[in-house]
Amino acid sequence: MFLSKLMPSQFVESIHHIDIDQLKRNKIRAVITDLDNTLVEWDRPEATPEVISWLARLHDAGMKVTVVSNNNRERVQRFCAPLDLGFICAARKPANRAFLQAVRQMNVTIEETVVIGDQLFTDVLGGNRLGFHTILVVPVAQTDGFWTRFNRQMERVALSWMERKGMVSWKRKA
Repeated sequence: MFLSKLMPSQFVESIHHIDIDQLKRNKIRAVITDLDNTLVEWDRPEATPEVISWLARLHDAGMKVTVVSNNNRERVQRFCAPLDLGFICAARKPANRAFLQAVRQMNVTIEETVVIGDQLFTDVLGGNRLGFHTILVVPVAQTDGFWTRFNRQMERVALSWMERKGMVSWKRKA
């Protein structure tokens, strides 16, 4: 069923609420993360000190990280280069190509990798279609770039339906 592909494995308030020790216990060795409204606001060019600290904690835990973003090369590289993060831009999520490229680049398996993002129709759907453990986070900003606004409307419809059917175990912020 299509809606099951939209259901994240986990839902947390932010990247800072992800239990890195639990990921390690679950044999997770790598993270594929979205950039815009997952790590920082879509219009913030650089990482915040909190995001830098979170990435350092992943590194200290021995986890590899690749940013997979639908945004353009200039935007993604400007964010990732100072942090020495691998990245894939213009990813066309939810298509498989970028997710598979990321696991190849990190030399890990899908089972050893978690996908983190703020959108059901790109991050969660793309990760779930390939069998990744997916974590949906609340968007960092309440505003979005032009192309994301349509997805947000569709997400609200899907999440409302899932909530009415008792498929979700979390409460969304209005």
